[in-house]
Amino acid sequence: MTDVVTRFAPSPTGHLHLGHAHSALFGWTAARKAGGRFLLRIEDIDPQRCRPEFDRDLREDLAWLGLTWEEPVRRQSEHMEDHRAALARLRDMGAVYPCFCTRKDIAAEIARAGHAPHGPDGPLYPGTCRALPEAERRDRIAAGEAYALRLDVGRAMAMTGPLRWHDRRRGWQDARPDILGDVVLARKDTPTSYHLAVTVDDHLQGVTLVTRGEDLFFATNVHRLLQALLRVGAPDYHHHPLMVNERGERLAKRDHAKTLRSLRESGETAAAVRALAGFPEEL
Repeated sequence: MTDVVTRFAPSPTGHLHLGHAHSALFGWTAARKAGGRFLLRIEDIDPQRCRPEFDRDLREDLAWLGLTWEEPVRRQSEHMEDHRAALARLRDMGAVYPCFCTRKDIAAEIARAGHAPHGPDGPLYPGTCRALPEAERRDRIAAGEAYALRLDVGRAMAMTGPLRWHDRRRGWQDARPDILGDVVLARKDTPTSYHLAVTVDDHLQGVTLVTRGEDLFFATNVHRLLQALLRVGAPDYHHHPLMVNERGERLAKRDHAKTLRSLRESGETAAAVRALAGFPEEL
């Protein structure tokens, strides 16, 4: 029987809220029930928003909830060479291309076209830089222009052929990475993005069951494509429902959702907070 390995992978950009607690408890419980292993990973690839005090505090909050995890904790910022190596492989096979468009450029192109394909998160990148001549690409990079590296989804899908992935709630899924378009995999000064880093790290850490919120359901299509391109195995997935507030809106840091730290400071017990997060049973 395959050892079940799950993980919780927060970004230290603020304090954890009940939605994070639900996700962490979901993964921890799945590993525990299977006699498996639970990992904590710090996704800190954004140096502008990630702060060490939030890294420290989230560990304290998780330990207070009663969760334990294997050491050492993997910090993405300490393993950028792994992401660079994966990106180099994708570049060598012609699966990525440089994009020099700013957000303003992209919005203007979509407006000029009058219509743009839409994905689950809104209008897709219109592919402005996809067909730039190689010489122009080299010249613009040599001139120091800012750029992102985008996944050429159409070309990549032609390389891999049809793919599938399995979600424990929804069953087998035919991979449709094209619904997110040519996503960004890296930028000039940042060697990875969420999509690339999570694919590489889940593989290197031996994660066999990815438990995460259903807001990332569609992103899994891109991750399955990257797994096939990089020739790494695909884990099982379980995208759980999101916790919402009284208005039916998903809990988010930017909306100042009530944090675990504030609940602790108000006198709530760990058991009470676990119950609020949807896990009333004793650990």
